Amino acid sequence: METLSANDAKTKFGDMLMKIQRAPVQISKNGKPVAVVISIDEYQSTEELKLHLLQARAAKAVEDINNENMADGEQFFNELESGQYD
Repeated sequence: METLSANDAKTKFGDMLMKIQRAPVQISKNGKPVAVVISIDEYQSTEELKLHLLQARAAKAVEDINNENMADGEQFFNELESGQYD
């Protein structure tokens, strides 16, 4: 992935917009990565994948409820907060 400084991203904004059509561009400030710029197509694909994942998890939850395969609520939320389901 190409990296641009925040200053270069600002001064070469049009060039950066062209580059992100091919691949994401990382923006760094003071030598540290602070952002990644992606094309609208890439963004929409990512959002679509997230929606499909959420729908699959919801379908699984409904299936578990229908099968009376319930989890302890507190334990589930602790697992969720710990990132176990990411």
